[in-house]
Amino acid sequence: MFYDPTFILVLPALFFAMYAQFKVQSSFNQYLRERSYGGFTGYQVARQILDDQGLHNVSVERVAGQLSDHYDPRTNTVRLSPDVYSGTSIAAVSVAAHEVGHAVQHATKYAPLGFRTSLFPVASIGSQMAMPLFLIGLLLSFDVLMLVGIWFFVAALGFQLVTLPVEFNASRRALGYLNSGGFLSKAEVPKAKSVLNAAALTYVAAVAVSATQLLRLLILRGNRRR
Repeated sequence: MFYDPTFILVLPALFFAMYAQFKVQSSFNQYLRERSYGGFTGYQVARQILDDQGLHNVSVERVAGQLSDHYDPRTNTVRLSPDVYSGTSIAAVSVAAHEVGHAVQHATKYAPLGFRTSLFPVASIGSQMAMPLFLIGLLLSFDVLMLVGIWFFVAALGFQLVTLPVEFNASRRALGYLNSGGFLSKAEVPKAKSVLNAAALTYVAAVAVSATQLLRLLILRGNRRR
């Protein structure tokens, strides 16, 4: 919303985020063209793993968009994008298994997922209100507003931090399911890992951007109080 010399602190993290986005897109597209050994669609993989885990109550639906795949804990639904739902590629089955990993986390009450869910309301408000409150406080020299904005930003960063173990754990589960279920050959598992690691990198980059942005806000507040 405005430029000042401290913005240079965020630039490395922003470049990292751009690289992470490029990496996930390129890895997904690369292995989207490579048919998996088992020949199962993303839907079939998701459904079979869910049934093997006893999660017959979790449904699998198609959702529009690319890389729009997610698990909705409110409705117990794994939603897969068209390329994943109907695709038989290494990328498709990897993403499908990852989203099922989140469904299993939810069913087994995986602690970090529960903590992230409890943080979501505050983090959602924080991500929207942090910068406006901080900037108003900065422009009006109102330290309390700057401080409130910073704490909202901390809540949003906390949500991003707890997301990291949730995503990494879902990927580990996914690789285990794909390997033990015979969905991928032994040679294809590293390729699936490459897709999932690239996706995880975007979450790491988001944390890096937010952390450097928080540092910037703290410096700006410190400078204004002098």
